[in-house]
Amino acid sequence: MGRPLVAYFSCTGTTGRLAETLASAVGADLLRIEPAVPYTAADLDWHDERSRSAVEMGNPASRPAIAGTGPDLTDYTVVFLGSPIWWGVPPTIVNTFLECVDLSGKTVVPFVTSGSSPVGGTDQRLRSSCPDTVDLRPAIRFAANTSAKQLRRWSEQFL
Repeated sequence: MGRPLVAYFSCTGTTGRLAETLASAVGADLLRIEPAVPYTAADLDWHDERSRSAVEMGNPASRPAIAGTGPDLTDYTVVFLGSPIWWGVPPTIVNTFLECVDLSGKTVVPFVTSGSSPVGGTDQRLRSSCPDTVDLRPAIRFAANTSAKQLRRWSEQFL
């Protein structure tokens, strides 16, 4: 079996710190999903309906560009996929990632972070960007301070 991968998108660092903890806890490689155009504080102002994040999330077909080309995931069998929750679902850049990499035959395990939002429509939103050959598991929400021990215990079912 290949080594696991933790791929994640994070603007404020919350999901990034959790992804780093998970990768360390399970001995996984770590991949940050980088936007081609980084998000600014103004872009993330969810109170402003004209902000970049609000415009992207208002259009489910939005696919913000990622930096570089989609990575080669050939050596991985399990991909833990981390993101924050925006408007009840992962940011659309996560869909961009899913659509630009070959996940055929892989298990994708989404995890999300949020101050208070539940998983919401995460599973449906991600499923729309995965081919039928992907074993997409139900998403789970973690608190920012989830311990390595807790993450390791949860992840063992997928490894």
